[in-house]
Order: sequence, then C-alpha cells, then structure tokens
Amino acid sequence: MMAECSTISDPRDDLAKQLREHGQEHLLATWEEIPSQSRESLLESIREIDWSLIQRLYASRNCKPDIGKLIQAATSPRGPRLSDRADPRVRRAAVECGEEALRAGRVACILVAGGQGSRLGFEHPKGMYPIGPLSGHTLFQILVGKALARGRRYGRRMPLALMTSPLTHAETVAYCEHNDRLGLGDDLHIFCQGTMPSLDAETGKALLAVPDTLALSPDGHGGMLAAIHRHGILTRLHEQGIRHLFYFQIDNPLLDVAEPEFLGHHILAGSEMSTLVVAKKTPLDKVGNVIQVGDNLHVVEYSDLPEFLAKKPGPNGKLLLWAGSIGVHVIELDFLLRVADLAEVMPFHVAHKKVAYYDPRKRILVKPEAPNAIKFERFIFDLILHAKNAMVIEVEESDQFAPLKNAPGAERDTPQYVQDQLVAKYRRMLRESGCEIVGEPAVEIDSLFALDSWELSQKLRQGIKIAEPTYFSPDGPVLVKHGGDDS
Repeated sequence: MMAECSTISDPRDDLAKQLREHGQEHLLATWEEIPSQSRESLLESIREIDWSLIQRLYASRNCKPDIGKLIQAATSPRGPRLSDRADPRVRRAAVECGEEALRAGRVACILVAGGQGSRLGFEHPKGMYPIGPLSGHTLFQILVGKALARGRRYGRRMPLALMTSPLTHAETVAYCEHNDRLGLGDDLHIFCQGTMPSLDAETGKALLAVPDTLALSPDGHGGMLAAIHRHGILTRLHEQGIRHLFYFQIDNPLLDVAEPEFLGHHILAGSEMSTLVVAKKTPLDKVGNVIQVGDNLHVVEYSDLPEFLAKKPGPNGKLLLWAGSIGVHVIELDFLLRVADLAEVMPFHVAHKKVAYYDPRKRILVKPEAPNAIKFERFIFDLILHAKNAMVIEVEESDQFAPLKNAPGAERDTPQYVQDQLVAKYRRMLRESGCEIVGEPAVEIDSLFALDSWELSQKLRQGIKIAEPTYFSPDGPVLVKHGGDDS
C-alpha cells in the first residue's frame, strides 16, 4: 500500500492574509534571517494584536475631541477640600467613615509602577530609585511603607496590587522577592500591564525593534483596568471583602497613602471614583485639568489643551481650569468590575515619540533624531466620566504632591526638589507634634515610626529640640542622628 502524502504547512500561512489586509505584511519580511527558535515568538506577538483595532486607531489619529466646546460648558469642579479650614463637623464625619472602612478591611491599594528612571539617568524601575533624604530608601520602600503603616494603625494589612510593565516586570519581581515582598507577603499582587505596537507616523506600519521582535510600548496607566481584570486580581480582592481601591503612582513619595478623610468623603458621597487635585500654579502646568460639565467630571490632558483655553478665566475671575489632577484616586471595585469589558470607557490617546526601529528593506537599525512614531496609551482618568457621583477633593500641593520626574538641573520635580519637599513636610510634622526645630536641619520620618504628627506626639516628649540631621527609624521612638549618634 502506498503511504499517504502529508503536507507540512508554513506557520506563517494563517497570518499572512490577515497582515496583508491591514498593510502589515512587512512584519514577516525578515523571516529568513530570524533564528528558528525566535520565529514562534514573533508569530505569537503578531497573533496577540488586534490589527483591525490598530488600523482604526491609525485612521483616527488626527481626530481630537472638541476641547473648546467642552470648556465652553465647563464649570469649576465641585468637592471638599482637605484642610484645617474645612468645616470640622464635615471633616470629622469623613475621617470616621474612612477609618471604619480601614478597620473593616474594605480598602486595598493599587500602585502603578511601570516606568523606568531613564529621565533620571537611572536604568532600573523608577520604584527602585533611592529618594529618602537621609535613609536613602527607595520610592518602593517609602510608599509601600506608608501603606503598611496605615494598615498597622487600623489592625488590617491592606492588600496592594503592583502594576509593572514588560520593561520593569522581571527586575521589580526580583527586587520585591529580595526585600521580603515589601513586608506584604501574600497580600502583594504583582501584575504586568499590556502593550501596543508602535507605528510609523507616516505609513501606519508597525515597527520592528529588531528582526524578530515588534517595537512594543506599555499601553499607559489606563492599561491597569484590563491587566488587573485579566490577571483575576479584581475578583480575588472582591472575594476578600475589598470594596474601595486607593490608586496612586510610584513617583510621588509625598503622598499620604489611603488617607482616611479622602476615603471618607468618597464613601459618604456615594462616589464610584474620586480624585485628588491641587490648585495649579500656572495655567500651563503639566497636569490633567479636571472640569465639571453638568453632572459629569472630565479630565483634559495638558497636551490636548490650547494655551488660550488653558488661560480662560472663570466667573470669579480666577482660572477656570484651576484643578490639576495628581494621579491619585479612590475607585469602587464594583465599578471596575462593571466596566472592565467595556472598551469604549477607556479610549486610546495618541503620543508622537522617537522610536528606534529595524528597517526590513534596508536591513539596518534606524535611530531617528525627531519623533517618527505613534504610540497609543490609555489614561486611567478617562474612567471618571463614566463614574456615578464622581467628585474632586482638593489638597495642598506641599502636603501631597512632589513627583520625581526630571534629572538634576531642571526647574522642579528633580531628586533634590523632591527631597526638599519631603524634609519640609517632616519639619512641619515635628513642629505640629510639639517639637522645636532649631535652624534648618535635614529630617526624615519613617512612616513605620510615625504616620503623622499625632502619632509623633505620642512618641516624642514635648519641647524636644532638633538641631542636627535626624532620621526617625522604624525601630522605635529613637532619634538617630546622621552619623550614627543617638539622643
């Protein structure tokens, strides 16, 4: 009997037609020069991409919302202010409500930490950057330390979901494991956000980083929703009884993590998403602009805002767009579960960037000197338009916002700027607790020693004088002077 002939199909066959339909057939042009062990990885990367979506996004790349029409209907956002000048009864009610949620274990944190410290000259995850003025503690240690201290105060260790990106994931996981999972054990949930292909701005063709790898970029901090849902973390947190998620970003060590008054205002208002804002110092500050249009809140990204609209005055003569988002939110977990599968609630935004790429026709690596590519990103603040009873809560910038973004030499948001803001806040805490500051010594207070001035007042004797650089370590109520002397 003659054996039946078998045909071995080319693994490219199932993709070639689809790629041709979307003008992306060049992605397989390097096939013959790719090592056999790398070919399947390239095919898998190509299969994971919704090329119909990519084609639609590129076609609409120049379509921007009518910001002018939106601003014309805008009013100043409504919401309370976290301040000693606020109504003490309202403030007390909010604090008590937030504290009750923390004691009941209904609060978890989401920390977005997908960025590298490249702008700082630090080629590691930004969370590993040492920023403690005296301790040298990293952003991870400072911010997660605040979450640990908050949980300890209310007798509950808060779960924390930590979002990485493909660029930072492996190193972040290794760092967390080396540092005892940041003290959180099984309550630390590390997950990686998704990616989007970078496109040539002129042609819409997806770029290759090297012959066997697509040029991919993280899909923005708004990618958190899809990623945390995909990894099953939302469901796990819900089963643990979590109802309120405190969302924050890795670059802001000045932040009061899971602050009870903020949580309480959010809960008492029946809000599905609340956001912290600061009063902008100038119309052109590089922050999202929060506005009220009817019953809904909108956030207008500074890069989408023409200068004449940014400077538009409100009815009181002050800046209409005064409220700058600092990337800190409280979000209801049930709300995220409800909208997780609704793609339209998280539109993609276009960013023009310089992206090095491999040219498959010339067989060379190209390093452009000007922006040549389009990246697509989602922003978490777009969720606020769809949230019921969304609200803003104003805070003092000097208390809550000092982002680490720029290398030394910039005007602000540099390592020195951030450390100066931290030291200034720690000095205020010490004065409020009854200490006397002599001169301008550098001071640092570990959150695991004292989370606020009230806790400081319980641990330090009244009238103590601090005149030298002093670090308050977590190992009990001991002042550890810079240089190792105790007092």
